[in-house]
Amino acid sequence: MKSSKMSGAVVPHVRSDSESDDDRRPAPTTTTVRTIRRQRSIHRLLGGRKVADVLLWRNRNLSAGILAGAALTWFLFDVAEYNAVTLLCHAVLLGMLLLFLWNVAAPLVDRAPPRIPEVIVSEHAFREAALTVHRKLEHSVAVLYDIACGKDLKKFLTVVGSLWVLAVIGDNCSFTSLLFVGFLCALTIPALYERYETEVDHLVAKGGEDLKKFYRKVDSNVLNKIPRGPIKRRVN
Repeated sequence: MKSSKMSGAVVPHVRSDSESDDDRRPAPTTTTVRTIRRQRSIHRLLGGRKVADVLLWRNRNLSAGILAGAALTWFLFDVAEYNAVTLLCHAVLLGMLLLFLWNVAAPLVDRAPPRIPEVIVSEHAFREAALTVHRKLEHSVAVLYDIACGKDLKKFLTVVGSLWVLAVIGDNCSFTSLLFVGFLCALTIPALYERYETEVDHLVAKGGEDLKKFYRKVDSNVLNKIPRGPIKRRVN
């Protein structure tokens, strides 16, 4: 009777010494692998204004028009090999011809003659654009200066590698093609990331963990085995 009762009873699980705390932890889920969500949305990170609306395709007609204009510019300069001076002269010539025809035909159809838009010659707009470019340039130079000083070796190596890759790409592609590819990425990557944010965050977090493991292996197997000279003690 005792043996039958003992066989039917549930035997409590006894933890062996070979089991570690990591074995008893639950497998990481998607929420733990994902990076911490930012406090601000992508729209606010991009400025939250018209530029952000264009990059995130909030106004599809405007974004599609800008993308079509960039594609047409790339086709004229890179495929058709149009000269910039020739294109500028033809554009101004076409604009002057249209204004001339409009000015001649305006009294016939009882319309007002054309006027120069104030936005084109606005001093405030040019001043704001110049100040924005100056702030961005000053910030970029300050960041590059801090990186070049070697305060963060990992960031320094990343920037050097990125510049080298960009130089190799620029050697094989024209400036117009490189500019168009960058413009195309700016109009597609933020919108795609906003749509598939969860999946991208999961992949980025997973890739970051893999890179950290790879860096630890290289550090332990290669960098730590490099012989170093004796440390000289400072004599008082």
